[in-house]
Amino acid sequence: MRKNSIKNIRINGEVLRELSRIIRSEVKDPRIHPMTTVTAVEVTPDLKYCKAYISVLGTQEEAEASLAGLRCAVGYIRKELARSVNLRNTPEITFVLDRSIEYGVRMTTRIQEVREAERQNETLTGTDEEE
Repeated sequence: MRKNSIKNIRINGEVLRELSRIIRSEVKDPRIHPMTTVTAVEVTPDLKYCKAYISVLGTQEEAEASLAGLRCAVGYIRKELARSVNLRNTPEITFVLDRSIEYGVRMTTRIQEVREAERQNETLTGTDEEE
């Protein structure tokens, strides 16, 4: 099975949906921030390993605490995943902090700052050229 086969894409989607549900409604660890989101999942073609990318809307400390809580609850999460998703093998889950949303927000802010600076330069140079 190729890495990007239709079957693998479907499995990734189903595992993502179930991991999100399990983390949101079944894991009771107080370290896990309520605004924790599973942004992406990569299951290997042999279904042995799964890398789950986690995004936390909060401070860096809350993100680190949420990641630690998820790593402690990985056995429970894997057991619940095995109950809800019928796969030949239940993958070993590795949680990774996803910083792409944070990076996107930072880049959008920088782009807006550059555009604002260009507008200010245009208004300053535009008035001088017209006179």
